[in-house]
Amino acid sequence: MKKTNTAAGRRDFLKKWGLSSVPLLLPATGMHALSATGLQQENNREQPPVNFIYDGLALSPQSYLDKPGEINKTAPLARDFYGNGGATEALETEFARLTGKEKAIYLPTGTMANQIAIKLLSEDRTKVIVPENSHVFRDEADAAQSVHGKRLVPVGKGKPWFHRNDLEETIKYLDENEVFKSGLGTVVIENPVRRADGTAIPLETIKEIAAYCRDNGYKLHLDGARLHIASAYTRVSVAEYASCFDTVYISLYKYLNAAGGVVLCGNAGIIDQMAHQIKIYGGTVYQSWYSTAVAHYYLDGIEERWNRVVSTAKKLVTGLNNINGITITGLTNGTNIYNLTTDKKIRFGELAGYLSGEHNIWLRSPDKDGIVKFAVNESLLTRPVDEIIDAWKKGIAQSKH
Repeated sequence: MKKTNTAAGRRDFLKKWGLSSVPLLLPATGMHALSATGLQQENNREQPPVNFIYDGLALSPQSYLDKPGEINKTAPLARDFYGNGGATEALETEFARLTGKEKAIYLPTGTMANQIAIKLLSEDRTKVIVPENSHVFRDEADAAQSVHGKRLVPVGKGKPWFHRNDLEETIKYLDENEVFKSGLGTVVIENPVRRADGTAIPLETIKEIAAYCRDNGYKLHLDGARLHIASAYTRVSVAEYASCFDTVYISLYKYLNAAGGVVLCGNAGIIDQMAHQIKIYGGTVYQSWYSTAVAHYYLDGIEERWNRVVSTAKKLVTGLNNINGITITGLTNGTNIYNLTTDKKIRFGELAGYLSGEHNIWLRSPDKDGIVKFAVNESLLTRPVDEIIDAWKKGIAQSKH
């Protein structure tokens, strides 16, 4: 009887989300293929979701409504006005402390943080060196060129990150082959690297690049959207990473579970110019406390929680690898993303449907090579590891043919 109910549950799950004829659950390249309604319905179940998709908890709209109220009961919230005072100022102060920078400022998006930082750091010099696989180069709609008059020069094509020698060779090539030299202002590094499945750049590599930039008068900006995750896996503190850079931006929604927003940190000379720049590019918002308060709440204790995520993930991966038909491998210099493959005898769509429908455990769909990008996050801490492993064992048993 139980098996029949389970099968019916899987069919209802597939029908509800319109996924009966497409791969489950999410493509490796993005989250938006799954309907927001489906995620909300799953997230509103009594059993908290364990998602192997996101860097954060993927809170439902109801959770976003409830969380500020929960926070307010223990620490009354103070609103900001156009970013001044209240929860926003408190968060900025905390980020400046965490990164060891003089000041920090809230911005609505990471793209704006990256772009304005590049503009201010570069001053009248037009060239900016960026990783070829970076968000700045691939995902920001050519804003540097079309809005800020900066020319992005990509480095490290085909590599997870570039090294000092790559940087030197690129600069030498530019110097030798361009007649009208407009000057190199800024070098950008992204860490961890999203398009390299979250791999973390070795600290020594960053230090070598930073030393070269200092010696040659180039500014250095860090796209550190997920920097706390890199820190948890490398045991390099956020402050030590940030010390290599003139500016660093960190996301509030990747794993700090805010509805949006970022914080940019740097010296006072740069940060004091940001408010005017944010205004002229349309990024000043009346109030941002609802996002900054939630981010501040999850920032408290983040190092300890992510240390637990790292140790719990090791136990989970070991347990899942002991199940016949499942293989999970870590990446070189990897952080919270693993490669998962299943035996051909396992119907992956059925397995994913069972785990979601019966246990509220979410998976991505396999990529073209049959690899599932298996991401761990704080949702892993909401259930005993043995319970998660047992759910997988039952799902494997029912999805084999």
